[in-house]
Amino acid sequence: MTNYNIVSLGEILWDILPEQELPGGAPLNVAYHLHKHAQRVVLVSRIGNDTHGQRLLDIMQERGLATDLIQRDNRYDTGKVYARMDEKLDMQYDIVYPVSWDHIGWDASLEAMLRNDELQYLVYGSLLARNDVSRNTLEKALQSKARKVLDINLRAPYYSKETLEWLLFSCDLLKLNIGELELISSWYNKFATSEERIQALSEQFNIPTIIVTLGSKGCMGYIQGQFYYQEGQPVKVADTIGSGDAFLAGFLTSQIKGCTPAYSLAYANALGALVASKPGGCPDYHPQEVTDIIIKKQAYVSTGQ
Repeated sequence: MTNYNIVSLGEILWDILPEQELPGGAPLNVAYHLHKHAQRVVLVSRIGNDTHGQRLLDIMQERGLATDLIQRDNRYDTGKVYARMDEKLDMQYDIVYPVSWDHIGWDASLEAMLRNDELQYLVYGSLLARNDVSRNTLEKALQSKARKVLDINLRAPYYSKETLEWLLFSCDLLKLNIGELELISSWYNKFATSEERIQALSEQFNIPTIIVTLGSKGCMGYIQGQFYYQEGQPVKVADTIGSGDAFLAGFLTSQIKGCTPAYSLAYANALGALVASKPGGCPDYHPQEVTDIIIKKQAYVSTGQ
């Protein structure tokens, strides 16, 4: 078995848009962008024994993504999400339930993978906890020594305060958008600024790194007690599917390479913008395009490498 350095655990599905169907799911999107940046990433998920599932396998193999830990399900169909973009260019989603990825099982292959000494990150999302089967698998996976990366994805009715608090206590790195930050922090107090909200979550749940996407306004990060900011990158938006997932992959890639927090956020910001300018969450591109965006914007002085 390959010694992967990143495990992306969670949903794999089809984004059903009015005009087309696209492969998706945050864990698949993150894995795709990490692979584009030469990371040894493996996706752990579950598909139905159906045409949609086979198409996902074919696409992953065509793009060079590992399929070692993609489970098959004879009872539940491959996941689907019906997506549309509203007048504010925000995506609205109707997530089908239950589906195959709600039943990701714990097995010997996954256990062995998570014990691998070369594993650096375990990436997972809050949607994985919506069903007991996949939640139980996540609970076991969190025993790994890898750094835990939580990608918040609040989709009503598939979350609760209790579940999110358990997930927040589990992570070393938290990624969320500004709306999610405002909602979660409002459960505990009233805050005047985003910085106060972030610090409160960091202290309450002992999270050393929190990165927040701000849409067209860019992003901000709270890393080892210090705030960092990046302005938005002006692009013509095709859709925003997967732009946050690309952002996370860009940040992790930069951190693995030893880049500074400021550059890591600049790279993540540029990658998210590039993906937003293209249809779907897994468009084709070359990493040099990301660097070119940063250079054009002059968003940094040095790479920090």
